[in-house]
Amino acid sequence: MMSPTKYQLRLLCAFAALATLALAVSCQGFFSKAALTSITLAPTAPSFAVGFTQNMQAWGTDSNNNRYQLTSGVLWSLSDPSSGTVATINASNGAMTGVNAGTITVTAEDQGLTGSATATVVEVVTSMRISPISGSTVDDGTTFASFTVYDQNNNDISSLVTLTAYPYGQTNGTPESEITCTYTSTDNPPDFECVAQSALGITATTNYTLLVSYAGYTGTPVTATLTVSP
Repeated sequence: MMSPTKYQLRLLCAFAALATLALAVSCQGFFSKAALTSITLAPTAPSFAVGFTQNMQAWGTDSNNNRYQLTSGVLWSLSDPSSGTVATINASNGAMTGVNAGTITVTAEDQGLTGSATATVVEVVTSMRISPISGSTVDDGTTFASFTVYDQNNNDISSLVTLTAYPYGQTNGTPESEITCTYTSTDNPPDFECVAQSALGITATTNYTLLVSYAGYTGTPVTATLTVSP
């Protein structure tokens, strides 16, 4: 037969366990989940070609300033300002497919909040060329070398591409930030003006590789050579 002392100890242990369980349930109800406060999209300014697919991500920030990817419950949509269809989108996962060249707004909605980004759909280009294939400038922040980019039909597509300077012979890695190539629509004809920002600190004539980038082109890299003198 159990002694009164052991019986009382068991009762105390049982009450303690019940109290602990009740406290845990109470705390779960007291500390509610942090509320979603904002939504941002990635990439922030997507650019993709007709017939290609661009996957989007929605990222939420809550009231505790925690940031996390929203993977379920997100409703995706497109706002197409043109008269035709620029792209289609999968409403459940945010995958966009280019239909015609143009600009659209992609939106993700969750818990009554929305996040948006501007997307650009470009025409597919099967080949590109840059003219001239070499140019020269001076490391003075003012003098520039001009370049123009054409597609397979000899159309000027300079306004659609970007030019990035790299150490000579390279087309990846870290770009040369002190060389900037800016598209200038007011030129006749419009073209890129590549300027060395007088911070290169070169003491001898140096060559750099200019890489043409375009979202609708997947062929062989197109490059030109920029020579910069002290």
